[in-house]
Amino acid sequence: MASTTDFKDYYAVLGVNKNSSNDEIKKAFRKLAVKYHPDRNPGDKAAEERFKEISEAYEVLSDTEKRQKYDQFGQYWKQASQTNGGYPGVGVDVGGFDFSQYRSFEDFINELLGRFAAPGATGTRTGFSDYSNFNDFAAGFGTNPQSTTQLDREAVLRLNLSEAYRGVQKRISIGTETIDIRIPAGVKTGSRLKVKGKGQSNPQTQQRGDLYLKIELDAHPFYQFDGDNLVCEVPITPDEAVLGGLIEVPTPDGMVSMKIPSGIKSGQSLRLRGKGWQNAQGGKSDQLVKIIIDTPKDLSQSEQELYEKIRANRSYDPRKNLQQMAL
Repeated sequence: MASTTDFKDYYAVLGVNKNSSNDEIKKAFRKLAVKYHPDRNPGDKAAEERFKEISEAYEVLSDTEKRQKYDQFGQYWKQASQTNGGYPGVGVDVGGFDFSQYRSFEDFINELLGRFAAPGATGTRTGFSDYSNFNDFAAGFGTNPQSTTQLDREAVLRLNLSEAYRGVQKRISIGTETIDIRIPAGVKTGSRLKVKGKGQSNPQTQQRGDLYLKIELDAHPFYQFDGDNLVCEVPITPDEAVLGGLIEVPTPDGMVSMKIPSGIKSGQSLRLRGKGWQNAQGGKSDQLVKIIIDTPKDLSQSEQELYEKIRANRSYDPRKNLQQMAL
């Protein structure tokens, strides 16, 4: 028995769209019918099935009344697979269409396709060969004509770095509703938080979807992200670069001492383990400190004299290897 749980898009079958005119639909059908007609493809089962499919699609879309019902039917297809419940009874109206006039869901499909088979008739062709497979679909009518996924909504929430690092309580307005939300510590740009039951409401069932908050962090003058780690730039003086020593470096939790090795180069990065960003497990990433050698411009007289003395006695030539450089 063939599966019929997949919805047939008759517009796609004919290669047209919902805004196509009757003439465009007819033209598309004729072109495909000539190509896949059994007389032109003897013994080709695939072509035969394709011809039946496009004939079925044209039979529905070429008739104004049937096409209108098909459009109404189609808009509930995806939603129906996500809902539970029974087939609508007498007096139930879904999306402006009254299903109470049908004895069963099969009757509805039969009218949709315009194929009323007489009792005992044989050879009736239908694109839905097994109506029993429509139980899940039928369950969507009368109980929840709108899926919870479609009731979900999304909003952007901007935070500064301090709020994101430590977590914060925020009061936000969504439509006419104001809600209080606790933002956990360690969120970053791109984090997505789910607030259950704060999405849109289905007016028929009062069921609500969920609210998804997309986090965006304001730029910070000192810290940036490199994956999960924090990155910053810290300037040092030429003498600190030459001699090394201890310097104080800001971290999210306060100042810490960091050792500068002697002879460090500008642009080299040092790692402060466990001093970076919060994570969901309660730990922390690392903080990467990029060293920038900051050359002073305004020197005192004594500093000027000392630098001149260093230059006069310097043995290191950083450009020594350039003397032999040539094209």
